[in-house]
Amino acid sequence: MCIAQGMTQRLTLRRPDDWHLHLRDGAMMQGVLPESARHFARAIIMPNLVPPVVTAADATAYRDRILAALPKGADFTPLMTLYLTEQTDPADVAAAHASGLIAAVKLYPAGATTNSSSGVTDFDKVRAVLDKMAEIGCPLCVHGEVVDPEVDIFDREAVFIDRVLDPIRKATPGLRVVMEHLTTTDGVQYVRANDKDLAATITTHHLIITRNHILVGGIKPHYYCLPVAKRARHRDALVQAATSGDARFFLGTDSAPHTDPNKECACGCAGIFSATNTLSCLAEVFERAGALDRLEAFTSLNGPAFYGLPANSETITLTRGAPVSYPDRIETGAGPVTVFDPGFALHWQVEGA
Repeated sequence: MCIAQGMTQRLTLRRPDDWHLHLRDGAMMQGVLPESARHFARAIIMPNLVPPVVTAADATAYRDRILAALPKGADFTPLMTLYLTEQTDPADVAAAHASGLIAAVKLYPAGATTNSSSGVTDFDKVRAVLDKMAEIGCPLCVHGEVVDPEVDIFDREAVFIDRVLDPIRKATPGLRVVMEHLTTTDGVQYVRANDKDLAATITTHHLIITRNHILVGGIKPHYYCLPVAKRARHRDALVQAATSGDARFFLGTDSAPHTDPNKECACGCAGIFSATNTLSCLAEVFERAGALDRLEAFTSLNGPAFYGLPANSETITLTRGAPVSYPDRIETGAGPVTVFDPGFALHWQVEGA
């Protein structure tokens, strides 16, 4: 609930979860993990390492590295995923899901984004895995873009829905699907037109930026991500979906760290790092939409409900006051990582953080 106290407002929420997070590995993970563990209780961890997290054994080893890297006293649970390949063993997926090791399997069309070269080219070759996942109730998280070079990059999500996602869902009844990092009106409409087995995550940055942020006044590499930000009308549709209270939409930050040299170069990496200031950004977006009372559903309730997990019992409190300062970048053992700049003042901050 939101309570005004003089010039300051307080907003108490169940502790949020992040349903789409990149932690990387090694020195980079050591640097960015505390930024998520500070506010989030759980996170779906992306498996696109090099080499990718393909088997249950890979996921176990990666989970152990994450837990070992947590700051002392941190309360954070990594929810592991497997990277779907054309060689994925349905039995391995079933065993990993039954044991509680993994929460989902991730589908990357080969070549769609960072470290996706091991992804799927021939969807017929993963039919047995998808059938098994539908049988056991294991969700499929999808990077929803086609990679056909003839398709305009701004159309890749809409074409993916028609060419890939809808056929997969029709061929595999009961398959639970999360359309990750939704970016278009087409995606919002598709989720709303379908049943309870389909949901979508929305990132912090796609609720704020448009393609103008990347291109106007010079190329801004720290706003470049995949799926790429779209027109303002698509951004506005995402804001409406996120702030609507509809249980099919929930937070997945897709916070994706790259070092500044790897962003600021002739062929810069795709990814926006937002773990540090996500909750401040979201509170600002929801306040502007007159929907602060629905922020908890988006950050803390809808995701657990879809994944069949209890909402967190702990709470966090955000306070509204003078503009909050965040660092321009954080330092990691792998190099500096720039923090997402929403382009406007942030007045909300997590109390005690």
